[in-house]
Amino acid sequence: MLEKGERYDWFDSRLIVGLAVTSALSAILLVWHELTTDEPIINFRVLKSRQLTSGVLIAAGLGLALYGSIFVLPVFLQNLHGLTANQTGLVILPGALASAFTMAIVGKNANRLDARLTVTAGAMLFFASMWMLARMTLASGPDETFWPLIMRGIALGLIFVPLTNSTMAELRNTELAQGTGMFNLTRQLGGSLGIATMATLLTRFTTQKKALIGEHVTAMDPGTLSRWDSITHGLIARGINPIVAKQQALALLDRQVQAQASVLAFSRIYVISGAVLVATLPLLLLFKTGKGRGTAGLAH
Repeated sequence: MLEKGERYDWFDSRLIVGLAVTSALSAILLVWHELTTDEPIINFRVLKSRQLTSGVLIAAGLGLALYGSIFVLPVFLQNLHGLTANQTGLVILPGALASAFTMAIVGKNANRLDARLTVTAGAMLFFASMWMLARMTLASGPDETFWPLIMRGIALGLIFVPLTNSTMAELRNTELAQGTGMFNLTRQLGGSLGIATMATLLTRFTTQKKALIGEHVTAMDPGTLSRWDSITHGLIARGINPIVAKQQALALLDRQVQAQASVLAFSRIYVISGAVLVATLPLLLLFKTGKGRGTAGLAH
């Protein structure tokens, strides 16, 4: 529904309506079945823990923000900057290493850290990295993604381990497996939702921005005419027929408008990704403790 909704004009499509109704009914039936069976696969009863519920919701926001931003960055680098898949991977690699390094340090000091503080710091750092990525333009090079991705990696390292540990702090040993499963499932669902949502928003924002820019790129605009004329003469100088050169110049202008619209759309996606994670921070106020299981009492 989320992936095809934009293409089929959402609820004007019977297919999308059918998928939406099916999803809603399936969700209701799933919850009812799992609450009434003796041995549920998903034990929704563990959500009686306020701390677990809050942590699960933050995990959903984290998944949406993280996977949404991870999805759009390779598209940005490959479509607008012409990088290959291998080059894109090398650009992203330092951030992944920074995340692993930070997780290792945070994991060793988990007993001393308050998740409410580390998650807040991580979310703010994540937002700052998204803000920096949102400032990128067509003239920006892959090198300009280095520090934003390093910051994002550190941010995730500050969030993942403390959030997971503290979310389970109130659970009994018999509930731990279900709580952990609920946490991971919700984060993955948030990620799937994030990818589908960001893909939809990217298409919509690009269309909106192209229409907005297109209002200023007209045959009545002196700057547009000058640019068109310049490109046309350049093509003619290469030996292209003048009529064909005008057509190709016009097509090139259209591609430039499309590229600029895409940059603006990507910028909005990055900011939204950061804002989604920051918006979940008030849920930390519902945490009784920021410590992990078995460590909550060590500070007293």
